[in-house]
Amino acid sequence: MKKKRSLIEILGASLKLGLTSFGGPVAHLGYFKEEYIDKRKWIDDKTYADIIALCQFLPGPASSQVGIAIGMLRGGFLGGVVSWLGFTIPSVIVLVMFALLYQTFSLEGAAWIGSLKIVAVAVVAHAVIGLGKKLTPDQPRIAVALIAAMVMLLFPSAIVQISVIIGAAILGYFLFSKHADSKVQPFPVSITKQQGIISISVLVLLLIFLPILSQTASNIYLSIFDTFFRVGAIVFGGGHVVLPLLEQEVVPNGLLSSSEFLAGYGMAQAVPGPLFTFASYLGTMISGVAGAIVATVAIFLPSFLLIVGALPFLSELRKRSSFQGILTGVNASVVGILLAALYDPVFTSSINNGADFGLAAILFGLLHFWKTPAWLIVIIGVIVGTGISYIL
Repeated sequence: MKKKRSLIEILGASLKLGLTSFGGPVAHLGYFKEEYIDKRKWIDDKTYADIIALCQFLPGPASSQVGIAIGMLRGGFLGGVVSWLGFTIPSVIVLVMFALLYQTFSLEGAAWIGSLKIVAVAVVAHAVIGLGKKLTPDQPRIAVALIAAMVMLLFPSAIVQISVIIGAAILGYFLFSKHADSKVQPFPVSITKQQGIISISVLVLLLIFLPILSQTASNIYLSIFDTFFRVGAIVFGGGHVVLPLLEQEVVPNGLLSSSEFLAGYGMAQAVPGPLFTFASYLGTMISGVAGAIVATVAIFLPSFLLIVGALPFLSELRKRSSFQGILTGVNASVVGILLAALYDPVFTSSINNGADFGLAAILFGLLHFWKTPAWLIVIIGVIVGTGISYIL
């Protein structure tokens, strides 16, 4: 009964956050601290800081992983599942409904859909600058980012992106290991190393066999699961970086048009919760509500497997300078990948004239300099963009 009450408590707290946490991953961490640490005192500040550090070392949506980890510490594995559900479901519902409306009313050429794509330009530009300040503060890391951007612009594909990340990891090992932080504190965990090994083994097996099954069995849902699981397992840098990988998976294959893709990405900025729920929109556009469920579960499942798999080992790895160097290189490449995505497909598919560029610049200014919330940027962008379309 006590465990049941604990799960209900976790669901209530996470659902509140799922309905109110606008503003992206950094803002989510602020909401988490206020609700989980300051108000409910589930964990202390030091443990919370260690959890954030843990999640920065893993691919996937960092804020969602932090929420999952806190849920696991509070209520075991089921606590992590419940925490994820509460934080994720509100935005999933909104994006699925938006996709259904888009298909039902043929919104492809609607003025406000074009405005959502312009919003995406401002948001991604803001993300590039924000990540750049944090992850590329010196010339060597800037160089890694610029090389990554150039490679992605010359050879835009999912395979090349993975190759860029691997190359950056190798560079990071040689370039940045000697500058690692020597004062990293150990991370206390309750998950056993055996459980961690099992979790990582499941992740690896799925990554190996899902593509094979997807190729041999002609099943749309298996194909969706394979695509989104693979993306969720290799994306470093959070929600915005998932954009180029997903775009390469669904647009060139004809599953969605570029316009449909960016309209959904723009709409995803207006909802609270994790940006990875963009997968719910894509799944709906590909194969209805069932496709949304499969895509959503698939893109978040690696986060669960990675958290369970990494917790028992990360305490030791974080103290190793070589591991810190590898992650430094990977994080720098993330900035370059996002910079390339800002140009193609975001800018090239959204900006058609001077008015579009002007609106994108204003929205960026409001977001970056005036710290306007992302959800309000979406509203302003849609209203102003639609108004301009009637004037011109």
